[in-house]
Amino acid sequence: MSRLGASSRPLREVHDVAVLDLDGVVYRSREAVPHAAESLNEAQAQGMHLAFVTNNASRTPSTVGEHLRSLGVEASDDDVVTSAQAAASLLARELPAGSAVLLLGGDGLDHALRERGLRPVTSLDDDPVAVAQGYGPDVPWSRMSLGAQLVAEGLPWVASNTDLTVPTARGLAPGNGAAVEMVARFAGREPVVAGKPQRPLFEETLARVGGERPLVVGDRLDTDIEGAVTLGWPSLLVLTGVTGLPELVAASPAQRPTYVGADLRALADPQPAPEGSDGVASLGGWTARVEEAHLVVEGDGEVADWWRVVAEVAWHHLDTHDEPVATDGVRPPG
Repeated sequence: MSRLGASSRPLREVHDVAVLDLDGVVYRSREAVPHAAESLNEAQAQGMHLAFVTNNASRTPSTVGEHLRSLGVEASDDDVVTSAQAAASLLARELPAGSAVLLLGGDGLDHALRERGLRPVTSLDDDPVAVAQGYGPDVPWSRMSLGAQLVAEGLPWVASNTDLTVPTARGLAPGNGAAVEMVARFAGREPVVAGKPQRPLFEETLARVGGERPLVVGDRLDTDIEGAVTLGWPSLLVLTGVTGLPELVAASPAQRPTYVGADLRALADPQPAPEGSDGVASLGGWTARVEEAHLVVEGDGEVADWWRVVAEVAWHHLDTHDEPVATDGVRPPG
């Protein structure tokens, strides 16, 4: 039995909403990922709804929407769902309207709290009754320190996400997860987390955008794909972001996608599963196997089929031998 899913029809026909990660899937920093805009616009034209879902809590939906449109993606602000919105919804369920919440974050979290009828504050003089924490590079140390003290005293504490890094123009930098760890170590407790891979952001997405047959599309195994597995939703991993060959072959069952595609053009394609057994997989002209714990791929064909046979034999090897297959010297086509 294949460890990958299969679909005889294009994914954009099978699923009514794509739950799309952004960085590494739709864009990289300020630039569009190749084929992303046209693939998404075509999917919408065929009736698939798009939800642009991000763990980044610093930007408002309108800012994200403007960015997407500047790249040629036909996106509405209402189609953007952030971890800040999910965090604000969690707090709004527990607090009366108008409650003061200490803001450890940027404009995105401020906007989300106000949208849910809560009052973001920055001082103890405002009598905060909870703490909301999201990525905010301009949050002063004095406010971060105050937040840690309030968390240690037992106030409700919601974190938008726990991503340890965030992409910047100079490369990766410490993300919200690094700041959350600091507060957690000081306070001796953990926050309620809203963002991927936890459930709240995914549930917030369907509540806002709608859909009955969601497909999670992402480039990260530990957030996008793990979240989909947790919820039991199908997922598509695209190889345009942080996941490469070493990460794919080492993916545990909790982080394995249903489908694998080179990029977002995979939404327009059927998804055949490899054939084979005993650690050998074949599809579309490619054959993959393991020899002396080393991955071997031979043949020729479509790039996506190469990744499918590799995933199949690598995960079989991992499940059988409890260690990833060696990939040194193996290069993906294209």
